[in-house]
Amino acid sequence: MKLPHVALPLKASCSKLLLPLAGESISAGFPSPADDHIEIGIDLNEHLIRHPTSTFFLRVSGHSMTGAGIRDGDLLLVDRSLTPRPNYIVVAVLDGAFTLKRLTRHRDVLYLEADHPDYPSLDLRDHNEVHIWGVAIYSIHRLTPSSLSQ
Repeated sequence: MKLPHVALPLKASCSKLLLPLAGESISAGFPSPADDHIEIGIDLNEHLIRHPTSTFFLRVSGHSMTGAGIRDGDLLLVDRSLTPRPNYIVVAVLDGAFTLKRLTRHRDVLYLEADHPDYPSLDLRDHNEVHIWGVAIYSIHRLTPSSLSQ
């Protein structure tokens, strides 16, 4: 994965953009009565981004993390201020190449693992230079086929 030129930190002084919020939640089980009014506004920056000066957007390229719900073409939010821990999905630099994988530990050895069976685990001891660049906090992807959007 290479970092695109648009991977810039978010500005702390961004103006708010309130989007309509219809109710507080939606049932994904049995249907519930719908509210016919908009209750409040929501600023996605406030809900998705805790550390604006260390949060970056990256575009995902590849299929190795589909088991974690991260798809090719997704917009990924990465927070560089978070401490990487086992089971976190991280952006790592291995010998100068960027990759997106889950950080794991087995018998006190750290690995980067794909969430797709066709991709091997990466033993961090096999690399000369290892740097965890940031922790993935959200993945945004389209739910409808792109041919249906306008």
